[in-house]
Amino acid sequence: MTSDQMADRFGTVWKNTQLFFQPRMIAILLLGFSGGLPLALSFSTLSVWMAEENVSLRTIGLFSLVSMPYVLKPLWAPLFDQLPLAFLSKLLGRRRGWLIVSQVALMAAVLALGASDPVGSPWNTAALALLVTFFSASQDIVIDAYRVERLADSEQGVGASSYIYGYRVGMLVSGAGALLIADHVSWFWTYAAMAATLLVGVVTTLIIREPEGSAFKVLERRTTVIEQCRDWLQVAFVEPFREFMTRRAWFAILVFILFYKFGDALAGVLSNPFYIQIGFDKTEIAYYAKVLGLGGTLVGVFFGALMVARINILKTLLICGILQALSNLMFVWLAAAGNDTILLALTIAAENFTGGMGTAAFVAYISGLTNISFTATQFALLTSLASVGRTVFASYSGGVVELVGWIDFFIISTLAAGPGLLLLVWLMANQRRLNAAD
Repeated sequence: MTSDQMADRFGTVWKNTQLFFQPRMIAILLLGFSGGLPLALSFSTLSVWMAEENVSLRTIGLFSLVSMPYVLKPLWAPLFDQLPLAFLSKLLGRRRGWLIVSQVALMAAVLALGASDPVGSPWNTAALALLVTFFSASQDIVIDAYRVERLADSEQGVGASSYIYGYRVGMLVSGAGALLIADHVSWFWTYAAMAATLLVGVVTTLIIREPEGSAFKVLERRTTVIEQCRDWLQVAFVEPFREFMTRRAWFAILVFILFYKFGDALAGVLSNPFYIQIGFDKTEIAYYAKVLGLGGTLVGVFFGALMVARINILKTLLICGILQALSNLMFVWLAAAGNDTILLALTIAAENFTGGMGTAAFVAYISGLTNISFTATQFALLTSLASVGRTVFASYSGGVVELVGWIDFFIISTLAAGPGLLLLVWLMANQRRLNAAD
């Protein structure tokens, strides 16, 4: 490599690094924090609470179904693209109005979940956890739309990384932070503290400005209410999906998104109960699995963003996907070794580093697929598919562990990454054929 090439690469890295500190990126980071904080509260941290209360692994695994709103959010995402909120939309704008509503409702749901009893009233706890995920998914829809609309195409990679940084810090606070608090106070006060922390997102929403050109579409006036409703439904629910289906290989893209993070999600859904069963306590999980995991993720996200800037996005996804799959084998090693804090640290560092790289590339890829006319709806569709592995498929993980044991379970999770990677290879070959034809 010549000195000019080295200087050019260094200049690109330095330019991308500086971009992280722009006000719009800091705002996206804070919104990411607000988006990431509820995720652990509705399952990961909740699973520790239930494990302490001796709730069965099968029941804990089934509780992952409360994350279904992350899968089903395309059903109501069009409302955020096309339905005004009376005075709030006029006062704050299209995106910020809906953000405030979802954030305030989310705070109330988290507080109510903390007041529930997962042993005495498990159905009530499940219903409240479902409410948390509904408002959390709603917040995610609007944040994703805001981020894509607020940034230029060349900034989407860094924007995705900033969002993930904030998201993972939010998960750390509601994961490690909540576990540390729960060691000293009741679970209710732990969840109350988490609800108060969500004020970060509320304050950020009030400070930021609306993206330029973000407005509800004005429809042509019709003579009857029925015609007006028909036109609104056409614009809100039909056009976003019809537009996406005009893309080349659109169905293969959707299936790829469904399976790309499946192996990673399958291994992670029962990670906290796994740590507890092999002998680690909550404080060890907090320090090793959460804090060290965050460091690994932040470094991985940074390298993922650089790869997106310098390498073809599909090639980046392939490299990161292979590394993600291989990192699951570290859990096999830990399951065989048992309570070994050094091996725990290595496992978590490897899993989070590779996962951070893959997530940065994955979010940037999805961001590039959306049409700005239907940002909230299309992004919700794509991210909901990515959530299926963590919800519907992974809900049976507890039963699989009880059937085959931890070692075989983590081997299965490694192999589960295969279909997504094979489909990605096909997409890369298909893209080369299309480029050659053009």
